Amino acid sequence: MALSEFDHLERVLLKHPRDAFVSAAAIAAQWKELNFAAAPSLMKAIEEYDAFIEILQASGARIDFLPSDERTNLDSIYVRDASVVCARGVILCRMGKRLRSGEPAAQKPALRRIGIPIVGEITEPGRLEGGDVVWLDDRTIAVGRGYRTNEEGILQLRALLADSIDELIVVPLPHWRGPADVLHLMSLISPVDRDLAVVYSPLLPIPFRDRLADHGCAFVEVPDEEFETMGTNVLALGPRECVMLGGNPRTRAALERTGVRVTEYAGNEISVKGAGGPTCLTRPLARAPVRRD
Repeated sequence: MALSEFDHLERVLLKHPRDAFVSAAAIAAQWKELNFAAAPSLMKAIEEYDAFIEILQASGARIDFLPSDERTNLDSIYVRDASVVCARGVILCRMGKRLRSGEPAAQKPALRRIGIPIVGEITEPGRLEGGDVVWLDDRTIAVGRGYRTNEEGILQLRALLADSIDELIVVPLPHWRGPADVLHLMSLISPVDRDLAVVYSPLLPIPFRDRLADHGCAFVEVPDEEFETMGTNVLALGPRECVMLGGNPRTRAALERTGVRVTEYAGNEISVKGAGGPTCLTRPLARAPVRRD
């Protein structure tokens, strides 16, 4: 399973906009209530997504697709949030955003059909979203405590992980723009190698940042203006190889100066309008360690 955010991406779960956005009528009915910045164009979203798929396939990733499901809405294109991968399979989340509450139940039969074991589920009053969960290594996990993930959800996750981990680090998240907006831990950090992460330090808690630095992690710092355009939301395809949303030239240049190979995708419809970058669009299921000389 994918107990790393940066090893070679072997298998990944996606949901195509044909099955998440469904139709122009569904988009028109849902986008405002879901707090999208604007209504996505279904045709343009399909074009952007197909190009995004090509990037993943070119990296060698095997792709599984979630089907359309009446329990879900536009937000279900951001598949990471409804589940967390662990050593024994997948833990289904309980969404902090009420309008996304049907997504874990919709993922459950789909995951079983493709042979992924369900280890357990976060239950009421727990809340946990996958965007708040970051594997630092295969025995260490960091979890953001904020409006989408609460203390009870973290306690349940810890119990389900049991002795498969050595450490669970709770990272308190800032209020930022309040509960109506989305601020996950992965809004602030994206590992791209075992010793390198893209971060937005102004909102990153000092004890967590110090902990990363003390363990040898260097940082690619995202400037203020590119935090707004999801410069921190970077998906590693392998160590120092990543895909990121276009329109973040300073972050891209900083990554390339550290030897990271960067591929950009256009995501106005699938990312910008719904505030979900490449990590949000993907639920990695399997990653393979890369041999290092």
